[in-house]
Order: sequence, then C-alpha cells, then structure tokens
Amino acid sequence: MLDEEEKEEIIDKYQLHDRDTGSDEVQIALLTERINELLSHLDEHAKDKSSKRGLLKMVKKRKTLLKHLESESEERYEDLVEKLDL
Repeated sequence: MLDEEEKEEIIDKYQLHDRDTGSDEVQIALLTERINELLSHLDEHAKDKSSKRGLLKMVKKRKTLLKHLESESEERYEDLVEKLDL
C-alpha cells in the first residue's frame, strides 16, 4: 500500500495544475504504482487469490481510464504512456 509521501510524490509529478488530484493522469499513475506493488506481492504469494482478483480489477480500471484519456487527448495519452513505460 502506498504511504502518504509516495502518493504525494506521484501526484506532484503527474498533476496538471497545483490543486489537481483527480485528473486521468494522476489516477492512472497511482493505479500503476499500486499494480506494481501488488505484482511484487503476488510473486511471493502466488496463491493469494483475493489479491489477484484486486489486481485484475485495478488493471481493468486503468485500462478504462487510459481509453478515456486517449479519446480526450491523444498527445497527453502518449506522454503518459511513455512516462509510465506502459
């Protein structure tokens, strides 16, 4: 789970303006970080089915947000995909 400092760093890095905490870019970046943490957890605990289910839900939500961002602004989408290395 992300602690407050890590979350603030991610928000600062991907926000569009000073008070932005909910734009597509911020949400996708936070989800990506949580997905990466959960993947490392599942490497150690392969039989943790509830975590795997949560991971699949997060991946689907990220995919939906990426589709929305791509339809809204292809330039912002490509920038974000490059930054996050997706």
